[in-house]
Amino acid sequence: MRGPHSRSKRLRAIRGFARYLESIGVPVEVPPSDLLPDRRCRAVPYLYGEEEIAALLDAAGALCTPHRAATFRTLIGLLAAAGMRRGEAISLDRDDFDPDTGMIVIRAGKFDKARELPLHASTVNAVCEYLQRGDRPSAVLGDRPLLVGDDGRRVSPNVVNHEFRALVRQAGLRPRAAGCRPRAHDLRHTFAVRTLLDAYRCGEPIGPRIVALSTHLGHSEPSHTYWYLEAAPELLALATERLEDEL
Repeated sequence: MRGPHSRSKRLRAIRGFARYLESIGVPVEVPPSDLLPDRRCRAVPYLYGEEEIAALLDAAGALCTPHRAATFRTLIGLLAAAGMRRGEAISLDRDDFDPDTGMIVIRAGKFDKARELPLHASTVNAVCEYLQRGDRPSAVLGDRPLLVGDDGRRVSPNVVNHEFRALVRQAGLRPRAAGCRPRAHDLRHTFAVRTLLDAYRCGEPIGPRIVALSTHLGHSEPSHTYWYLEAAPELLALATERLEDEL
């Protein structure tokens, strides 16, 4: 027996398809929007501009010790450039990063799904420089974290949450609405939206890009990735424009 959220999600997909059929002249009945409503609310993603990401990196560079500054600059860079989850980034071991292939292996992904992420050459170079720093503390015996705190231990989620909130304030970032506040997770949202915007602007078919992005992000199915279309007004406008051109 499926729960209310699952039933609402399925009906939402049917409603969207019915609206498409109706728009091209097929006589169908569109299920009303108040039928099986989904009571769960998702936070509105805070989509970072390039200057805002740069401001976060600058704020991280002013942290209390050079190593701590390098750790949080590397963390923010990985979240923004690779679209991984915060928990995936802090769970990385040194052996999960291969500078020769430019790949990172996510072993502790959601639903225990492992995947490989290709990194841009500039990101590979930044991670290599971070790992080769002379002030890098020795890791606790038996542990080989990629991102390490000043105490030699793996950076904890609580420390990341506390420090990121401070960096947001330092960078001068403000909530855009009550439900739209800058979070570390929104760097992943920003990566996803920019990837889809790039596909639209280059005139690429969106379907294959959605499938590839879904795999990259570690989503259980591509339908979860389509949510990014409605999460960003610019994306939704481009999707609507392309649909109108194809009709």
